Amino acid sequence: MTAYVALLRAVNVGGTGALAMAELRRLCEAAGFAAVRTYIASGNVVFTSPLDAATVKRRLEEALQVSTGRQVSVAVRTAAELAAALAANPFADAPPSTTVLHFLDAPPQADTLERAVAPDGERLALGAREIYVAYGAGMGRSRLKLPSAAEGTARNVNTVAKLVAMAAEVSAA
Repeated sequence: MTAYVALLRAVNVGGTGALAMAELRRLCEAAGFAAVRTYIASGNVVFTSPLDAATVKRRLEEALQVSTGRQVSVAVRTAAELAAALAANPFADAPPSTTVLHFLDAPPQADTLERAVAPDGERLALGAREIYVAYGAGMGRSRLKLPSAAEGTARNVNTVAKLVAMAAEVSAA
């Protein structure tokens, strides 16, 4: 069994995409996932499955489509992949609450940094399938334009660290 972390896009953010975490756990269990745990009400779920990541993603997105009546994108990482993404954070000197990983399905495009507009001193770096952003003054005031991140979903370092710990617990069980 592989431990996975699924990060739902645009769930319970700014009053859009309401989805109770109890419902998300139920959907995951009905999709055949085990040891299902959620973290905070923004679409973070940890579970185990014998399936490969692509099948896990497809199955969860299909279940969410049926349940919510709309398409919900999901970024899926194994416990090891998420831990590696956290360890690769090039902005360890920045506050974890204002440093974000944008999770993508594929590696970021080579011109991602050139196309970004970071007028407020944001620092950006590319990862394997992530874009790292240290917001400095915070996301709320940022005027960052990052077209390559439009299809992904973002979590701050504090959340990613908690999910890494939860995935490690699920793996050990």
